[in-house]
Amino acid sequence: MSIELRQISKQFGEVRAVEGVSFTVQEGELVALLGPSGGGKTTVLRMIAGLETPTGGDLFIRGQRVNDVSVQERNIGFVFQGYALFKTMSVRQNIEFGLKIKKWKRADIDARVAELLKLFGLEGLGARYPHQLSGGQRQRVAIARALAPKPSVLLLDEPFGAVDAKIRQDLREWLVRLHHELNVTTIFVTHDQEEALEVSNRIVIFSRGRLEQIGTPREVYEKPANEFVARFIGVLNVLELKVQNGQARLAELSFPSHGVPEGNTLRIGFRPYAVQISAQTGEYRYRATLKHIFFLGVLLRLELETPSGLTIRTRIIKEEFNRLGIAEGAEVSFQIREYRVLSREGDALSHEVPVAQLVSLAEGI
Repeated sequence: MSIELRQISKQFGEVRAVEGVSFTVQEGELVALLGPSGGGKTTVLRMIAGLETPTGGDLFIRGQRVNDVSVQERNIGFVFQGYALFKTMSVRQNIEFGLKIKKWKRADIDARVAELLKLFGLEGLGARYPHQLSGGQRQRVAIARALAPKPSVLLLDEPFGAVDAKIRQDLREWLVRLHHELNVTTIFVTHDQEEALEVSNRIVIFSRGRLEQIGTPREVYEKPANEFVARFIGVLNVLELKVQNGQARLAELSFPSHGVPEGNTLRIGFRPYAVQISAQTGEYRYRATLKHIFFLGVLLRLELETPSGLTIRTRIIKEEFNRLGIAEGAEVSFQIREYRVLSREGDALSHEVPVAQLVSLAEGI
């Protein structure tokens, strides 16, 4: 494996920024560290880089314990959020800077810079200065500079945070292609869930200095380890129901009690895609009014309001929406095809209810 963290902690005064974090990154992986501000993800990245020293635990890079190894000796490339390019140096000079520090031969430097300029689509821009480049070009120069000395690991701190949405999308796609070509072990920090889902092989999710879950994009979205992950990755409808007469109920909605004792509460969560709607008010079990439509391009986000005032969020592709022929204010029916039983906030999700059972339940069979 390329990187291993064993019970890593970091304390700043009385504040525990990271607490007991353990995970591994395999050779050639592209891993995202994801979480809200203050979750600990950037502190973890800086400890891997050697910019911060752990106050507890052990950190290994390619089998070597590096807790006390300097930044220079770790053979790591680091790209900061704000590029940190040298303003008085040209593109070429920025890229070759680390090679000169490492005392590469001039001919080897020239060959490596030419290789990177071509690989990063920067040919013809070697003589330009950072202020003469677009945001996307500056970010590519920063990554090229980090990769120039052929590091064993590339670390990126919010790599696309300083560019606009269109350039950010282009850079995401470019980073994936670059990673496939170079196969360099890469870890990047982001607070953007969509970015993490789209780009990474695996996602490490942090909250309040703790690791909440690590898994593939599909795993963390479809099988979240706890309610925090379920809420943080994508959109989640959450309902708190009360068990009465063997059924868990909230207004007009009812579900099996799942063994929860009479009079206690049962919390369930379901993704918007699990809500199926019909323009025919009698087709599905529950009725609602279409209150709001949010156009998202290929997808539309809909907000339904039940007769009792509950808000249910769903998503639907544009073609299906057009087929239904509905508009704001329309009366519709809906069913919830699948959901997860939730424990208390932060606890594990109990289990996933079979889709077939839910379809039968929603249709009143």
